[in-house]
Amino acid sequence: MHSAKLTIAKFSSVLFIVLGLYLSASAQENSPYSRYGLGDLTPNQNIFTRGMGGISAATNDTRSINLTNPASLANIGLTIFDLGAEIDTRTLKSSNPAKKFTSANTYFSYLQVGFPLTTAKMAKKDMRWGMAFGIKPVSKINYKIEKSERLSGIDSLNTVYEGTGGVNQAFIGSGFRVKNFSIGVNVGYMFGSKDYSTKLTFINDSTYYYLSNSENKTTFGSFFFNAGVQYDIPIEKDKNGNATKNLKLGLYGNMQQNLRASSDNIRETIVYDPNGSYYRIDSVFEDKDVKGKIRYPARVGFGASYVDKNWMIGADFEYGNWSSYRYYGQTDAVKDNWTIRVGAQYFPNKINNPVIKYFNFVKYRAGFYYGPDYINVNKNRPEYGFTIGTGMPLTSLKKISYTGEFVMLNTALEVGNRGNKQTNLRENVVRISIGISMNASWFQKRKYY
Repeated sequence: MHSAKLTIAKFSSVLFIVLGLYLSASAQENSPYSRYGLGDLTPNQNIFTRGMGGISAATNDTRSINLTNPASLANIGLTIFDLGAEIDTRTLKSSNPAKKFTSANTYFSYLQVGFPLTTAKMAKKDMRWGMAFGIKPVSKINYKIEKSERLSGIDSLNTVYEGTGGVNQAFIGSGFRVKNFSIGVNVGYMFGSKDYSTKLTFINDSTYYYLSNSENKTTFGSFFFNAGVQYDIPIEKDKNGNATKNLKLGLYGNMQQNLRASSDNIRETIVYDPNGSYYRIDSVFEDKDVKGKIRYPARVGFGASYVDKNWMIGADFEYGNWSSYRYYGQTDAVKDNWTIRVGAQYFPNKINNPVIKYFNFVKYRAGFYYGPDYINVNKNRPEYGFTIGTGMPLTSLKKISYTGEFVMLNTALEVGNRGNKQTNLRENVVRISIGISMNASWFQKRKYY
């Protein structure tokens, strides 16, 4: 009893510490493409699947949480505490004029907890039930662009375009499985902000002009809902009737929804202090708490995977209806997009492998993705990347084989690109993702025989 209370207390402490770090994390990236739509879309997959190009539609595992298809939650075997973080380096290359800008960013990918709800009676009827909750980012807005020019017959002008914000989701999901068919739903709250500003500075040798700031601050939020299904088709079974080779099919998606928004529009003169911050001198125009809606588009994805004791090979297709995106009824430079993902995982472990051979128990992953970017700034702007990854046990292999409890370090390396040779502004991304997945028999009653 005391052990259970201590475990829950430790778990709660870790949860609150990590949540605080998640909310306080900041990025220094400078991506001008994040100006459009809802910003740069973050990877929507667990780091377990990111190493395989992000395949998720038909992926389910007893020891990991699938962020994308909630039907997979039915397969959770033990309580899972899953935390992901990433470091990415972005390089912007402009061909006209020929310039290059590089930024490094660190931020949390997700924080989630999953646990099984399957009872003994359900297990006898070949039924499974699981649940998960957590928080994750959907998009990020972060850019700062400075432009200097000479206005004929007037003065030199310096303009700074700046934007911050992004979208997050706090969610709870559940998946239920009957024999080979699984269905699941995620519900929660989607919230975020967009803060865009334009600061003008006239440069004159004889006359001092106050700086001007035109700014639009918008906060928004609403409840959301998405769902998914999966179906397993046994290809081969052992003598006990257990499937040793499976073909898995999956489908997931969300309907279009409206996010309630509140916006402040400000036009003001400002002055900078010695610390680099600014304060208002005079308000030229101000319109606060303007109510409106932001339309978040529908999205659907489907895929298939082949799984046996040593291999997982899969492919996904995802489509987003971004042409329906609206901000206070206005369109933006976005368009419908699709993405193809292909990936594989190899697990070299054989039945008779001794536990002292560690690398036989490491899972090796690789994949790629390709599709047009949803940002519609330049024509023919593809987005593509290649990924590799590993799943490395951090727990003693003997303990894993005895209790089934373990800690897994999932890693993924992604090398991606937005744009091509015809695009004036290309963006290269190198992303290193690290996830810790802790599996344990928490919150389950102890039985003595």
